[in-house]
Amino acid sequence: MDYKFGFALAGIAASIAQLLPYIRDILRGKTRPHAFSWFVWGLPCGIIFAAQLVKGAGPGAWTTGITSLLCTIIFILSLHYGEKDIKFVDWVCLAFASIAVALWAITKDPVGSVVLITLSDVLGFVPTLRKSINKPYDETMSAYTIAGFKWIFSLLALNAYSFTICLYPLAMIVSNWLLVILLMVRRSVLTASK
Repeated sequence: MDYKFGFALAGIAASIAQLLPYIRDILRGKTRPHAFSWFVWGLPCGIIFAAQLVKGAGPGAWTTGITSLLCTIIFILSLHYGEKDIKFVDWVCLAFASIAVALWAITKDPVGSVVLITLSDVLGFVPTLRKSINKPYDETMSAYTIAGFKWIFSLLALNAYSFTICLYPLAMIVSNWLLVILLMVRRSVLTASK
C-alpha cells in the first residue's frame, strides 16, 4: 500500500475518532457546540476540499472532505443542542467569515481564496474560544487534540506541497491545539479555585 494512501486513511480514521465522540457528547448533553463555529468550519472546509482536489492534493484532501461533512452534521445538531448565548462578537466573526467566503467566490484567485477561506475558518474558532473561557467543560477536549493529529496525517498524505495546499491544514493544527491549551488552562484554574 502506498504510504500516502495509508496516511489518508489515518486522517479519515482520526476525523471519525475526533468527531463521533463529540457527536455522542452532544446527544448526551455533555457538549454544547457553538453553531456559528461549526457552520464556519463546515462550509469553508468543503471549499478547501474542492480547491485541494483541483490543485492535485490527492488522498491528502480526503481528510478535509470528511471533516466538512462531519462539521456540517455537528452544525445541524448545534441548532438544537448547542450554545444559546450568542454575543455580538460571535455575529462579527460570522460576518467576517461570510465576507471571506464571498470574496473567494468573487476573486477565484487560488492563493487569495485559500488565504481568505483559512482566515474564515480560524475566525470560526473565536465563538468557541469565547464560550470556552467561561465554560471549559462544555467542550470535548479530545476532539480538538485528535484534530491536530488528523491534519498532520492529511499533510503527510498530500501528493503535492504548496502554500495553497498546505496553509489550511497547518492553520488547523495550530488553531485546534491552541484551543486545547486554553481548555487545559481554564479547567485547571477552575479546579484550583474549588
